[in-house]
Amino acid sequence: MTRERVWGVSETPPNTLQYRFDGPEEAPVLILAPSLGTTWHMWDRQIPELTKQWRVFRFDLPGHGGAPAYPAGSVGDLTARLLATLEGLGVQRFGYAGCAFGGAIGLELALRHPARVASLALIAASPRFGTADEFRQRGVIVRTNGLDPIARTSPDRWFTSGFAAAQPAITEWAVQMVRTTDPGCYIAACEALASFDVRAELGSVGVPTLVLVGSDDQVTGPAEARTLVAGVPDARLAVVPGASHLVPVEQPAAVTDLLVRHFSTAWQPAFESATGQTVLPAVPDQAVRVVVPPQGGPVAEIAAAVPPQAQGRPDPYETGIKVRREVLGDAHVDQVLAQTDDFSGDFQEFVTRSAWGEVWDRPGLDRRTRSCVTLTALVAGGHLEDLAVHTRAALRNGLTPGEIKEVLLQAAVYCGLPAANSAFRVAQQVVREETTPQE
Repeated sequence: MTRERVWGVSETPPNTLQYRFDGPEEAPVLILAPSLGTTWHMWDRQIPELTKQWRVFRFDLPGHGGAPAYPAGSVGDLTARLLATLEGLGVQRFGYAGCAFGGAIGLELALRHPARVASLALIAASPRFGTADEFRQRGVIVRTNGLDPIARTSPDRWFTSGFAAAQPAITEWAVQMVRTTDPGCYIAACEALASFDVRAELGSVGVPTLVLVGSDDQVTGPAEARTLVAGVPDARLAVVPGASHLVPVEQPAAVTDLLVRHFSTAWQPAFESATGQTVLPAVPDQAVRVVVPPQGGPVAEIAAAVPPQAQGRPDPYETGIKVRREVLGDAHVDQVLAQTDDFSGDFQEFVTRSAWGEVWDRPGLDRRTRSCVTLTALVAGGHLEDLAVHTRAALRNGLTPGEIKEVLLQAAVYCGLPAANSAFRVAQQVVREETTPQE
């Protein structure tokens, strides 16, 4: 008998996710994960067929679909919340299909918790979604203008033009779905995608993987799909004609058929060990492997040895370059480093280590506050070129245009009106460039 269970919003603690079940309770669990800006309803057309074989688990991202607005700043954080939710329900092993952002969570699961994933489907996914600058720019737009500009343009990103014209009700549903998302959670999700990059780790994905993409996807299209297939050892590619980014909505029958075939044939079974125990596969570097005793005994978690961390203070350069990119943007840092030669190389390493690896990474002030201090110091020194760079950085760090204005007004009192006048001209131009929605 098919049963449905929905966990009410008020019962969802910060470390778990809003979810629902569809399908027989005794069936194996298949997780369907949403993309950024959508809800679990993006999978509605797949449910009737999939629940014939699986107990389908769907969840909403924080602040989406009425879910509690507890922002998560990384894909790893969301993966941990998903696993905490599943732990509370007693779900240990499952198949997983994720679209776009949901695909990022699927990759994180397969890499960090391989014993939990029986089989994987990555839909409109990528090992790196665009560039960090693109998603931080989207966060700046939402922080300044709200979600309406993103909502109005979502059908252009998600659907082919023919589908959007022929299905006005679905197009409007897509717009409203984004418009009703919590802005803070949307911005946090953009930050999570900005820092997500597992290109170097794809060879460690050890489960059968279907990579599915719409032929007309302009967001994460066939090129990104081929990168996944080339990197994941046991992966195959399926390209759905006449579909864009939100392919489960635009071509539901084709996606359903591909998922049924994949999970029916590629559900990775457990295997018998020499001792007679059933051992779920795990990658060599995992800290934990899951062992299932024979005859349905309790699951045991056996911790593997974890090498101790190297002693002594680490070189702050790697931290510095990471923080520098997060604050200033990849494009700016790449431009600076491209211009570095033997004469300026030592200076750039010094800046990265001291300013970014030492000071900007200190826990005493958050990045918003550090941006306020930096803007004021640059006004006082008359460093207008750097002021433009750090105005962009301040927007990325969460300051609104109104807050930047207040910083410059305060600086006018203590640094002088001529300095502030020049600073306002520079900052005004940057704010216009960074906060104007791209149609």
